Amino acid sequence: MEFRPSSVEGMGLNAEFWRGRKVFVTGHTGFKGAWLCLYLRHLGANVTGLALPPTTNPNLFEAAGVNLRAKSIEADIRDLNALRHAMREAAPDIVFHLAAQSLVRRSYDDPVETYMTNVMGTVHVLDAFRAESSARALVVVTSDKCYEEHADGHAHSERDPLGGHDPYAASKACAEIVSSSYRRSYFSGAEGGRAVATVRAGNVIGGGDWAQDRLLPDLVRAFAAGKPAHIRNPHATRPWQHVLDPLTGYLLLAERLVERGPAFAEAWNFGPLLDRSMTVGAIASAVARRWGESASVVVDETPQPREAPLLALDAAKAQRRLGWMPRLSTDEALAWTTSWYRDWYAKGDAGNLASAQIRRYLTVEEIA
Repeated sequence: MEFRPSSVEGMGLNAEFWRGRKVFVTGHTGFKGAWLCLYLRHLGANVTGLALPPTTNPNLFEAAGVNLRAKSIEADIRDLNALRHAMREAAPDIVFHLAAQSLVRRSYDDPVETYMTNVMGTVHVLDAFRAESSARALVVVTSDKCYEEHADGHAHSERDPLGGHDPYAASKACAEIVSSSYRRSYFSGAEGGRAVATVRAGNVIGGGDWAQDRLLPDLVRAFAAGKPAHIRNPHATRPWQHVLDPLTGYLLLAERLVERGPAFAEAWNFGPLLDRSMTVGAIASAVARRWGESASVVVDETPQPREAPLLALDAAKAQRRLGWMPRLSTDEALAWTTSWYRDWYAKGDAGNLASAQIRRYLTVEEIA
């Protein structure tokens, strides 16, 4: 991939920081992890990924050739010995932990797997990081759903209490707690500035996500097959954002963790501007209009597992202290995502499509 330091610097990222930097990514076979690996390779980093095989077919990891751009290790984060060995062999400077059971509905079906993966898996990553002296910074990716629900509609800030009604949300709150415990127990400044931070993003969208029970993949599958898309909870509101926006925040934070250590070792929100949240129904209608070809949406009236009706993130701290801002509006995020899928279904190359959007993203100004 082309390396463009001038554009990178325009985003607030330090181009030279990432050139040749050794980075370890868990969950690199997933949608968000695959995008992160492609982004890191664009910046010139040397990437090692560890994960289970992709869970969908198709998937961005294989379609974009991530395995050809990064060293790929097939292993389970629930296997502590395998994880320690892999991290020791990679000797990374920075670790990004994205491996997870990431679906709310699946967490209802299999809560034990969800807790084992999202809680004990995170403990294993933290302990492998603790044992690897080369690693300076760890960014643990949790979720906007880690917060205790509230009824007044305010956007969650990092000071809000953790909680979770469903097993997925609760498991992410637990991951936050164990990360905080490791940070305070082992990385409070006594170990040469090694630092652990957690990040909470909104509902991330972008090309290459084919997971079940996620709104954009469900819409795209139906529209591509010429069928109506069935949606649930049309009035639920979420902080929708293009995948490259929070990933840029994670990268900025990792730079600060290496440079400033514990001063930035805390929890961080990365979400769209507060007036940009949209309902599930509005998002579905907007994607259908962009898709065209008589794409349509119907509401599934059958009983559904409970999900939070309203989620919003206050990312003021990241804006103030990291200089991070979302680059894409919700409308632009939907346009980029829809065009990616349409081009891919028209026999486009997933790797080239992702690379083109990364290059384009690095030239976009912050949204007003």
